[in-house]
Amino acid sequence: MLAESEDFVLFSGASRTICGTPQRSHTRVIHWLRPLCFVICLGVSSLLTLTVCAQEIKPISSATVEAEHSAAASTTEEHQLSQKAVEIGRVFGFPITNSMLVTWIVALGLIAFAQIATRRMQMVPTGAQNFLEWLVESLHGFLKSLLGEHLVERTFWFFATVFIFILTSNWVGLIPGVGTVGWGHQTARGFRIDQPLFRGANADVNMTLAMALVFFACWLVWALATVGPIGFFKELFAPKGESTGPMKILLGVVFFAAGLLEVISILFRPVSLSFRLYGNIFAGENMLETMAGLVPSLSWLIPIPFYFLELLVGFVQALVFMLLTAVFTLLICQHEEPSPAPEHG
Repeated sequence: MLAESEDFVLFSGASRTICGTPQRSHTRVIHWLRPLCFVICLGVSSLLTLTVCAQEIKPISSATVEAEHSAAASTTEEHQLSQKAVEIGRVFGFPITNSMLVTWIVALGLIAFAQIATRRMQMVPTGAQNFLEWLVESLHGFLKSLLGEHLVERTFWFFATVFIFILTSNWVGLIPGVGTVGWGHQTARGFRIDQPLFRGANADVNMTLAMALVFFACWLVWALATVGPIGFFKELFAPKGESTGPMKILLGVVFFAAGLLEVISILFRPVSLSFRLYGNIFAGENMLETMAGLVPSLSWLIPIPFYFLELLVGFVQALVFMLLTAVFTLLICQHEEPSPAPEHG
C-alpha cells in the first residue's frame, strides 16, 4: 500500500504540489506486496508465539475455573494478571490465545483503515488520507535523517509498520474491556476475572519475542545485501584504521576479540528488545489493575490519571523499539553515499 517517492513517501496513485508546482510522484506502486509483508510478519509472529511457549496452555473449562477459584480462595484474594496468554479456543486444531486475538484485531483494523484512506486519492488530501499521508511522511523524513536515503528506501516498510503496529497495540490494550471481560469468579470484593477474553498483544512475551526474531531475520538479510558476506565479517572482526608492523597484528587480535563480544551482543538483541517492550507494557497493565482494585467503589476513577501515563509509555515504547532496530541496522549497513563530481569552470 505504501510507495516511496524520490522526494517523499506517498501512497500509491497520489500526487502532491511542491513549491506551488504540481508534480506526479515517481513511485514503485506495489498494491499488495506491503499488506502481504504485514500479514506474513504477523503470521510468523503468531506461529512463533506458539513455538516459544514454555508449556502448553490448557483450554478453558469449568473444572479449570473451579480449581483456580478454590486455589485462590485458599490462599489470598489478591489478584494479578497472568504472565502468560490464555487459550480461548481452537480453529482446526490450531490454538488461539487472547493476545493473538487482539493482535489480529489490530492488524485487520490497520489494514482496513489504510484501504479506506487510500480508496479515493485526492490531490489535496483530507480526512483519513491526510492523516495517513502525514504519518507516513513524518516517519519517512525522521528515518531518512537517521539512516540516510539509500538505507531508508530498503527498510522503511518494516520500521514504519512495526512502529504503527506496536503503538496501536499498546493503545488498544488500554481500551476498557481488554483484560476486564472474560471468565472469572465472585469474591467478597467483587467479581474477579481469571481468564480474560482479550489481552494486550505486547503484554505477551511470546509476541514481543516473535517480532524481535522477525527483525533479526530482516537485519541479517539487509546486512548481507548491503555489505556482502565479506563486508559483514570485516565489519565485525576486521581492525579499524590504518596501522603497520606489530601494532597491526596487535590491533587485529584486539578487534577479533571485540568482534566475538559483538556477536554475543547481537545474539542477545532479540531477548533485550522483546523483554524491554513486554516488561513495560505488562507492568503498566498490572499497575492499572492494582489501582482499580484499591477502592472497589472508585475503580472507575482512580486509574484515570495512570491511563494518560500509559498512553505516553505506549508511544515511547513503540518509538524505542523502532529506533533501536533502526540503529542496529545502521551500524551494520553503513553505506557511503557517492560524492558529487567536482565542477570544472
